[in-house]
Amino acid sequence: MNNDDPGYAKAIEEIEAIVAEIESESVDVDHLTEKVKRATYLIKYCREKLKKTDEEVKKILKEFEGQSGSS
Repeated sequence: MNNDDPGYAKAIEEIEAIVAEIESESVDVDHLTEKVKRATYLIKYCREKLKKTDEEVKKILKEFEGQSGSS
């Protein structure tokens, strides 16, 4: 895992923290763009992680069904 790969749970935590900052209006306007860009990156990261996990699970289930059907 590299610095750009925070892991799903950490990414969700960071997104929640960014949203809380924005909602509480504690983000300086000068840093708002940076926060929004980071949140956008993390959301895309999480979506991709979920998509890959879904594909892997479907593949495993398909393989399992194939093995179960041949018994």
